[in-house]
Amino acid sequence: MKFAERLLRAWYAGHPALHLLRPLEALYRQVLRRRRKAFREGRRAVYRAPVPVLVVGNITLGGTGKTPMILWLIDFLRQRGLRVGVVSRGYGARPPYTPWQVTSEQDATLAGDEPLLIVQRTGVPLYIAAERSLAVQALLEAHAVDILLCDDGLQHYALARDIELVLIDAARGLGNGRCLPAGPLREPAERLQEVDACLYNGAPDDSPHGYALTLQPTALINLCSGERVALQHFPAGQALHAVAGIGNPQRFFATLEALHWRPICHAFADHAQYSAAQLTFADDLPVLMTEKDAVKCRAFARPNWWYLAVDAQPSPAFTAWLEQRMRQLLPR
Repeated sequence: MKFAERLLRAWYAGHPALHLLRPLEALYRQVLRRRRKAFREGRRAVYRAPVPVLVVGNITLGGTGKTPMILWLIDFLRQRGLRVGVVSRGYGARPPYTPWQVTSEQDATLAGDEPLLIVQRTGVPLYIAAERSLAVQALLEAHAVDILLCDDGLQHYALARDIELVLIDAARGLGNGRCLPAGPLREPAERLQEVDACLYNGAPDDSPHGYALTLQPTALINLCSGERVALQHFPAGQALHAVAGIGNPQRFFATLEALHWRPICHAFADHAQYSAAQLTFADDLPVLMTEKDAVKCRAFARPNWWYLAVDAQPSPAFTAWLEQRMRQLLPR
């Protein structure tokens, strides 16, 4: 097990040696406080876009389901007649310059896996840049939009926002509740008191802490042909190779087990880059991966490679809350 994986497991499962990192945690917290205070007091510039900005982020390291939630929000807003744009850091992307517009025919090494997935699924205008305000300005110069979604921008205070949504893994919660590097928190837990709404991925019901969110498997899609088939294409008891290079691979593997398949699990680092050799196994079992992995594997995919399509399903109470906020932000 790699060091990063061991550290992530220690954060969420608990490990007594983590107390040795508390002096570094104190320093990290101090830097966070000073940085945020500088933005609040106007000593660091904050860009406000001429259209509303909705940030989807988290305060923990590790996957929480932000990309499926972004996809749900795009559909939700479009159904209400709104033109949507998306900006992202584009983690792992290597474009020749930034801001960079991601288009569906680009390679994931150029565009980043999550931005490419979003564009291929929705066709939304999407720009990437470490400085999100520059991505916003470039997008607005080229496209007429009514609202902007900022993917994983909670800690990017140089961009003003109108709504902050935070996703939390309901099973893992906030881990040991400590900030980096002694724990998984990017910001102290008190930060959750300031956001507009929290969504708990995997929670069965809403709670006083936030709204419930589930990721619902919907279909199997073949990487080579694009064929979309029902989940029943694989019968109960089907053995398969399960590939996941996401923030929380175990959630994907658990989903496959809940569908009554028998996954042989292959966990990779988040945003992993693949080669055909890595995914060549000594049998003819089907290979099943996440959609985020699939955008990086189509060029060398084999006929029995599939990905599991999943859709975010927030609770009805969250949908009603968001409807009200949209009416406040964009009165018609």
